[in-house]
Amino acid sequence: MKKTFEMEELDCAHCAARMEEGIRALDGVTDVSVNFLTQKLTLEADDAVFEKVLKKAIKICRKIEPDCRVITK
Repeated sequence: MKKTFEMEELDCAHCAARMEEGIRALDGVTDVSVNFLTQKLTLEADDAVFEKVLKKAIKICRKIEPDCRVITK
């Protein structure tokens, strides 16, 4: 499954790269892109674990940049 999510308050291109690196290391992730310019997170992961991976990805984003929000709705 592949989905794209809006991000808010992503203030740093370096932080976006660190988020991408951290998410890519998660089990079940097929591909990931965190785009600082468009403020979007594109996540591709196995259908069976997608929601679990998404929750972990959001935690990684908040750990790197606490004010950053991933809009999941």
